Amino acid sequence: MSVVVLISGRGSNLQAMLDAGIPVSAVISNRVDAAGLALAARRGVATAVIEHGRYATRESFEAALAQEIDRRAPRLIALAGFMRVLTPGFVARYAGRIVNIHPSLLPAFPGLDTHARALAAGAARHGCTVHFVTAEIDHGPIVAQASVPVQPGDTAETLAARVLVEEHQLYPRAIRWILDGLVTVEDGKVRIEGQHA
Repeated sequence: MSVVVLISGRGSNLQAMLDAGIPVSAVISNRVDAAGLALAARRGVATAVIEHGRYATRESFEAALAQEIDRRAPRLIALAGFMRVLTPGFVARYAGRIVNIHPSLLPAFPGLDTHARALAAGAARHGCTVHFVTAEIDHGPIVAQASVPVQPGDTAETLAARVLVEEHQLYPRAIRWILDGLVTVEDGKVRIEGQHA
């Protein structure tokens, strides 16, 4: 019933998972300098680095990544600031078992620079979304969302900071629902059982 977490950077959402007691069995990064690796090691979690730059193609990189994931036989793969676009083949291999947290209220603002784009669009609210990963980037079934008001004078940085606080609460909670068997996907829509619905 474990989770493998894929990271590329500091690992703040990873830390939130560990602090919440999510059973993380391994952390894998595509960057050897990702600060989240040291965080995981300090918490006694196994780590591995699969550097994408060492592989000639995305497919060969993902083959090595899949081999490392499969060694751990996780129930779930959680992307936490993993800055690589996954191929449809990789996503299909783990269909229904990969989740991501995206810093916007999807379907609004998929992709990068979400906070600046929300401000430029004059959005009244912004937030984050936990969703299952599909071949179409940032378009998978939505598990949960949290929002914050956009305040006068906000910058992309101040807005990002408030959204990150929500991410750290939402992501572990949604992962726990999935691990506890409370989440099902029917016709591309998520259903959550019990009081969390």
